[in-house]
Amino acid sequence: MAGLATKHLNNLHRRDFLAGAALIDGRWIAGEQRDVVVDPATGEEIADAARCSGVDMNRAIAAAERSFAAWRELLPANRAAMLRSWASLMLGHLEELAILVTSEQGKPLAEARQEIAYGAGFLEWFAAEGERAYGETIPSHKLGSILQVRMQPIGVAAAITPWNFPIAMITRKAGCALAAGCPVIVKPAPETPLSALALARLAEEAGVPRGVFQVVTGDPVELSTPLLRDTRIRALSFTGSTEVGRFLLQGAADTIKKVSLELGGHAPFIVFDDVDLEKAVKGAVAAKFATSGQDCLAANRIYVQGGIYNAFVEAFAAAIAQLKVGHGLEPEVDIGPMTKLSVANKCSGQIYDAVKKGARAFSAHRGASLGPNFVAPTLLSDVTDDMLIAREETFGPIAAVLPFGSEEEVIARANANEMGLAGYVYTDSLRRALRLSEQIECGMLGINTASFTGPPIPFGGWKQSGLGREGSRHGLAEYMELKYVCFGDLLA
Repeated sequence: MAGLATKHLNNLHRRDFLAGAALIDGRWIAGEQRDVVVDPATGEEIADAARCSGVDMNRAIAAAERSFAAWRELLPANRAAMLRSWASLMLGHLEELAILVTSEQGKPLAEARQEIAYGAGFLEWFAAEGERAYGETIPSHKLGSILQVRMQPIGVAAAITPWNFPIAMITRKAGCALAAGCPVIVKPAPETPLSALALARLAEEAGVPRGVFQVVTGDPVELSTPLLRDTRIRALSFTGSTEVGRFLLQGAADTIKKVSLELGGHAPFIVFDDVDLEKAVKGAVAAKFATSGQDCLAANRIYVQGGIYNAFVEAFAAAIAQLKVGHGLEPEVDIGPMTKLSVANKCSGQIYDAVKKGARAFSAHRGASLGPNFVAPTLLSDVTDDMLIAREETFGPIAAVLPFGSEEEVIARANANEMGLAGYVYTDSLRRALRLSEQIECGMLGINTASFTGPPIPFGGWKQSGLGREGSRHGLAEYMELKYVCFGDLLA
């Protein structure tokens, strides 16, 4: 396994994808200082990237401000053509981008390929949606007047993106902002800079003008501080933990920025005993173990009704045992390493706490040691609400199964948390499905499916899982301002 990422990276046709230079004001900046990029599966150093400073970020903000007027005045169709070209370039370099993602993030290569296609889809979607940023005409309440509402770009936008989806989270934010007419500065996660910088090279090749799309890499605190304080940054979008989101929201308050936050999740996955067992188990595996469990949409609390509880646990344990653990670049791997050691340690702590309090642990992979960042996919049954794993987001391949009795009980338990990003319900009763679709407190709900995201849907959460929406026409509104105009005496 040692050297596997280096071997694949050495075979990349696009050697510039490994240069690690930031894109600021149309120039590639190597930087006086560099940060090491490691393969999370092995700890091997695979590349390095520019460690930009606050001064560099200020230069990027100034460049974005200079580019705003020309970019907003472009016809939406012209902006759309660049976004489509960018998406086409992504798909044309899909394999190389996927290798970058797996090498620095750790997810299986098949999932990395899916992410590239998923990310390109946002550019294609917003290329079209930007041409439909319609306003409205209001029936006038004033004699002889015409009332209009217009949608106009808000200004320079900043996007702070996470390490679990290092490509798709950039295109979901930047594609939307660019389509709206806003220049974008991206500050990617320090663990995964190569993917972001490769995207920047493709954006440049797609014809995106100087200063309109920039990627600045380096220390999160040093680089986010200018973004928060500068009044020229009018919109800030962040995906990551609730703790960091709370800090950014407080920091943005002084300059009254428009803030979009996609934060932590603690998704309930509710299985009623009228549903087909095989379908429910298949859905639970998909909802829990995608991206090796490092997904804000992951099923964290799997509630199973008493009538099928034992059968579900047995079938679920058998399905989990079939998952292959290993380096993401190895064939047919399902579970890669955790991107960060702290995530692996949190998983271990939750397992220890649950077992100490009476949960039963099942893992066909226990004892296999691939490295400190690896966590064996594990099923915890007989989990109770007082255990850490029932109260905290897991962000790893640990599945917690909790029994329940009545519909009323499980709704109350599912909602008894300050997270409200996503939820899942499996039932063959249409009446029950409709009831729960109204009563579960979350921004997104899948009924009898574990797959519901994509460019057309408004992605976002309730409560402390975030503010605003990404994707869909609602996402475009995050980067636009409403302007009301009253034309008087026109009809007199």
